[in-house]
Amino acid sequence: METMKKGAVFLVGAGPGDPELITAKGMMRLNDCDAVVYDSLSSDRLLALAPETAERIYVGKRAGRHSMKQEEINELLVRLGNEGKKVVRLKGGDPFVFGRGGEEIQALQAAEIPYETVPGVTSAVAVPESVGIPVTHRAMSRSFHVMTGHTLAEGETLPPDFPAFARLSGTLVFLMGLGNLHPIVEGLLEAGKPADLPAAVIENGTLPEERLVRGTLADIEEKAAEAGIKTPAIIVVGETAALDMSSTLRRPLDGIQVCVTGTESFSDRLIRSLTALGAKAENVCRLGLKSYSGGPEMRRAYGNLSSYSWAVFTSANGVRLFLEGLLAAGKDFRSLGHLKLAAVGRGTAQELRRWGFLADYVPDRYQVEDLAQGLTELADGGDRILIPRSRDGSHALNEALEAEGIPYDDIVLYEVTAEWRERERLAEILGQSQYLTFASGSGVNAFFDGLTEEERRGLDHIRIVCIGGVTARALEKRGRKADIVAETYNIPGMTAAVVKDAAVSGDTREKR
Repeated sequence: METMKKGAVFLVGAGPGDPELITAKGMMRLNDCDAVVYDSLSSDRLLALAPETAERIYVGKRAGRHSMKQEEINELLVRLGNEGKKVVRLKGGDPFVFGRGGEEIQALQAAEIPYETVPGVTSAVAVPESVGIPVTHRAMSRSFHVMTGHTLAEGETLPPDFPAFARLSGTLVFLMGLGNLHPIVEGLLEAGKPADLPAAVIENGTLPEERLVRGTLADIEEKAAEAGIKTPAIIVVGETAALDMSSTLRRPLDGIQVCVTGTESFSDRLIRSLTALGAKAENVCRLGLKSYSGGPEMRRAYGNLSSYSWAVFTSANGVRLFLEGLLAAGKDFRSLGHLKLAAVGRGTAQELRRWGFLADYVPDRYQVEDLAQGLTELADGGDRILIPRSRDGSHALNEALEAEGIPYDDIVLYEVTAEWRERERLAEILGQSQYLTFASGSGVNAFFDGLTEEERRGLDHIRIVCIGGVTARALEKRGRKADIVAETYNIPGMTAAVVKDAAVSGDTREKR
């Protein structure tokens, strides 16, 4: 019996949370893998770096919530390796800093699975630095020491070596210790640390939801409780905890938090655009696509391509799914040679170009109404138009074609589904944000379909940004008017709209 070729497992440090803090090597391993085994400390944006075909397996662990035991994770890595797959084990921070990476390596060694470790930026240094706290500083702290606060037993019992640790000079950093803040503070005081020694607690360090509480050993517990600090959090104790070396670079969107909705590709590009200007942006509702390219209606359309003179695309996703479905139907691009192609905007036209096609028509303004108007000027009753698109597509195109007597087939090529980031914390995340963005009517519908009535009421404080008029009208049908509509219907237009509004809102706040 032939032995299956073994794959390899790459233990990749994902960094402290901000997806931009992953190493270049870690990014390369994600770009070229067959499976990603990840935990809850990893950003969804990191998962987007893996190929679409890669299997994504969640094994996340947070205080009080364990989805898979460590032994099971070890077995999973061995199994995937034995299946011949290139596996990225994506771990928060660095694999060997309280990440139990060593245990996973030992399991791989025992099974003779090839492996590699890719160091990550450890949260022990990066999180304090993110809020302006250096773990070392000349004449103040010549060393720093890291301990996990997560292993303290029930009954608030400190490890036997804690007094020795507490007597160390320099900066003391406790990872995963928020639930044991009281025994940590008590133990430090009993070991001789002064009550006025500076201390800080940092929640969700380097992430959009990052929060900082400063105090001393005497009052840090009270201040953390008053602020409602939650896990994951890091505790810093020492003279440097009183320093503030946070960035003084001022950008237009500093201090602004934006909740983004949309497909993985679109959201990642919008987030990069916003964060480059200082915003903290995160995708709270990632839109997935359910394809019907292999369904009966699309099969008939592929079989009758010769009867159409135009194919109209209203999204880049529609282009990709249509062409993938064409190949899956046993045809190739020669069957499209007679067709003229229309695209709603530049992004859709660029996707056509990526597949080797040039759009015959792209409206000056990237919205369906303008696409409809242009088509009615270019086509007539002798044409027949194929419109493969989302189930929730705008009816403006249909109405314009019908008014001019131009025959068409509007076929559902895909529908949009919603995948929520930390669904149980959605209200909290939205409550901390100033803006919420929508890039399509289908995105509006998917988002609002998943909300409770209480969560809908919680949107009253947030300013909603829509990419264009069609999206804004879809929002209005859901009982909420758009606060901002981009002047140009693309990512730069949405970014510019947020910058302009934030500047006005900032002026208003200052005058008050």
